[in-house]
Amino acid sequence: MLKGKKIVIGITGSIAAYKIPFLVRMLVREGAEVRVIMTPVAKDFVTPLTLSTLSQHAVIVDPFKAGDGEWNNHVELGQWADAMIFAPVTANSLGKMAHGIADNFVITAYLSAKCPVFIAPAMDLDMFAHPSTRNNIDTLRSYGNFIIEPQVGELASGLSGPGRLEEPEAILKIVRDHFMRQQDLQNMKVMVTAGPTYEKIDPVRFLGNYSTGKMGFTIAYEAAQRGADVTLIAGPTSLVADHPGIHRLDVESAEEMYEACMKEMTSSNVVIMAAAVADYTCASKSFQKLKKSAETRILELTPTPDILREIGKRKTENQVIVGFALETDNELDHARKKIIDKNLDFIVLNSLNDIGAGFGLETNKISILDRTGKVYPGKLQSKAAVAKEIIDFIVKNGTSQP
Repeated sequence: MLKGKKIVIGITGSIAAYKIPFLVRMLVREGAEVRVIMTPVAKDFVTPLTLSTLSQHAVIVDPFKAGDGEWNNHVELGQWADAMIFAPVTANSLGKMAHGIADNFVITAYLSAKCPVFIAPAMDLDMFAHPSTRNNIDTLRSYGNFIIEPQVGELASGLSGPGRLEEPEAILKIVRDHFMRQQDLQNMKVMVTAGPTYEKIDPVRFLGNYSTGKMGFTIAYEAAQRGADVTLIAGPTSLVADHPGIHRLDVESAEEMYEACMKEMTSSNVVIMAAAVADYTCASKSFQKLKKSAETRILELTPTPDILREIGKRKTENQVIVGFALETDNELDHARKKIIDKNLDFIVLNSLNDIGAGFGLETNKISILDRTGKVYPGKLQSKAAVAKEIIDFIVKNGTSQP
């Protein structure tokens, strides 16, 4: 998959830079053309001579070529590359990349990238856990970069914990897998629902839930990255769908989401229902703000449309329908019942009993069930990794190119 691919590797000043010559060698063996760029501090950890020998190209450190006054063109490099891998990336460089502080050649090349960008942080565990670092990683991920999460292990400080640079073999596999699946949803139309619904009580109050939409938005992004034409039907959320392959439709209530889903599902090859739709709405909505009083107020609630059941009824032979189940007890029993009752192909099960899984978090832990009731358990990981896991499962077990 990497034969003929043009790969830029950017190295920043971390002790973990000693691993990068192995990565360069493996990429070259795979048939890739590799160019290495470094920050000046990175030279203290690994020599340009080693990297130029392995890559068979001169290593770029400074914006200007020594002696002749000519400059190294970071814009041209950004247009040349099929992928950029920045590894290891220090906390300092993460901040510069996130905020566009272009004070060295590595950062200017990153800002000029027109290709997929892989960022592999490496630092001590307390630095990695610091809110500023986490915010910078979230920002870089929101730009569409692929974050290669550091591993848990022994660190240069002598401590042990998260912050260890991913091994070169694993980085190679991540990049190889990216090119393999880059277009595995090409020519496919995918509909994704995300976020909560708000059911009005009066002009200022509503019934809702804690869903932020992060999981659904991340799934939509993953599908778009893999070539799909994605329609994202989103309940109220502040999230941004930043991908040209995503067409976003904003709705508020369960009724509005129902109407949008019925319209869009007919032309979709894959339907992924990740939204947390309210089960009930107010039977009578006040057009004026309800005033507080000492008396007990009773709200009459009526069921909202069962969107997933209706989609299951209208499902065609060539469509793949994926539901979500968020449970607090008897999780597997409820999920198995739902997949049959709603005529689904697969169901993604979340349990609020799993630490690190649930609304508003950056991580999730899921299990996927098929119509036979077979369970494919997952592990606790970032929502981006979970989205990849879900799309991988659908591609492997459910889709066929139209």
